[in-house]
Amino acid sequence: MGDSTATASSETVTVSILDKEYRVACSEDERAELQASARLLHERMSRIRSSGSVIGLERIAVMAALNIAHELIQAKSELARIPLEQEMLDRLQDKVQSALGDIDLDKT
Repeated sequence: MGDSTATASSETVTVSILDKEYRVACSEDERAELQASARLLHERMSRIRSSGSVIGLERIAVMAALNIAHELIQAKSELARIPLEQEMLDRLQDKVQSALGDIDLDKT
């Protein structure tokens, strides 16, 4: 699926999106992900089509792709913030431990 040329370990998988079948070559280990991707795209395109606000298969596909791309960018942005938030929590924990250590020292 990642490479458009078929390799010895690739197979052709048929997926259905909005009542149309597409044959896609992919490796055996990518098959489940390809099928999940096709189901996601089918669901998104069906939702857009049923809303009636977008007409035409190509426009529906573009809108679904834009929505999925937007969600991917948001998810990447959220994941990028995690290390920074963890670093801030670590520094806060160090400060708390230091303050508690100072309190223990004052008691003795």
